[in-house]
Amino acid sequence: MHQPVLVKEVLECLKPQPGENFVDCTFGFGGHSLEILKRNKPDGKVLGIERDKKILDLIKDCPKNDVLVPRTSFFRTVLGNKRLIFANNNFKNLKQIVKKYEFNRINGILFDLGVSSWHFEQSGRGFTFQIDEPLVMNYKSGIKNQELTAQEIVNQWPEQELIRIFREYGEERHSRRIAQLICQSRRIKPIKTTKQLVEIIKKAVPKKYQYRRIHFATRVFQALRIAVNNELDNLESVLPQALEILEKNGRLVIISFHSLEDRLVKNFFRDSAKKGLLEILTKKPITPNQEEIRSNPRSRSAKLRAAVKI
Repeated sequence: MHQPVLVKEVLECLKPQPGENFVDCTFGFGGHSLEILKRNKPDGKVLGIERDKKILDLIKDCPKNDVLVPRTSFFRTVLGNKRLIFANNNFKNLKQIVKKYEFNRINGILFDLGVSSWHFEQSGRGFTFQIDEPLVMNYKSGIKNQELTAQEIVNQWPEQELIRIFREYGEERHSRRIAQLICQSRRIKPIKTTKQLVEIIKKAVPKKYQYRRIHFATRVFQALRIAVNNELDNLESVLPQALEILEKNGRLVIISFHSLEDRLVKNFFRDSAKKGLLEILTKKPITPNQEEIRSNPRSRSAKLRAAVKI
C-alpha cells in the first residue's frame, strides 16, 4: 500500500488545529489526510480531491482482509459526520471544486505530487517498466476513447514532439535517438505494451547507460506520464488558485518528486513572496531522512516546500 511521505514534516508545516479546514489536492489513499483529521477534530474538515475514481472506490469498499481496513473504518466515520468530503476531480479545477462543495475558511492546502505505489503495482495501466502492461499511464480510471494514453503518444505523435517531451519532461539526453527508434518500430508494428517500449529504449541508449543506478527507461516513462496527464500545466494553473482561496495565515505545502515540478513551485513561491502575497517557510526544500528512505525507498526524491499567505 502507498506510504505517505514526510508526514511529520507536513504536519509541522500545516500545523492543523481543532476546527480548521484543509484541502488535500492529491488525496490518494489518504495517509496525510488521516493525520490531519486526527488533529483538527472535533469539527475541522478535509476536502480530499482525487482524480482516480478507482482509488476512492477502493477506500469506500475495501474487503475485510485488506490492509486498508483500519484507515477505511476511520474515513467512514469522518464521512458520516461530514468531516471528510471526497471530490473525484482534477486539482486543476480547484476553485470550481471548492465552490461546488461550499468549502470555506481554508486554513491549509496540501499537494503530494508523487505517483502512488498502487498505480505502479496494481493499476495495470503501464506506469511501470517492471511489469508488462498496456501503455495507458492515465490517472483516470475507466479510460474512454477520448482520453489521451501513452500508446497514442508513442504511435501517433510526430518524431519532433517525442524528442521534445523526452527532453523537456524527462531530461533524457538520448531523446533524439529514442524517438527515432520509436518511429521506426511503430511503422513495422504498433507499440502497445510497456515491454515493447522498454526494448526499444534499450536498443536506443548506449550499453553503459543500461547499468546505471537509475533504470534506462525511467526518464522516458516519466516524460510520457507527464504528457498524458498534463501534469506540469495543471500544477502551474492551480498554484495561483490555491493562494487565492487560502485564508490569511493559511499554509500551502507542496511535495514534488522531480526537478521540473520543484522548479515551478520554487519560482511561484519566490515571485509571490516578492509581491508580498506569501512568506516562504522553507528556505531550502525539506527532504526525507535516511530512516524514511530505508523504510520507503520511493521517498528518496521527495522535496517539500511550504509557505504561508500574508
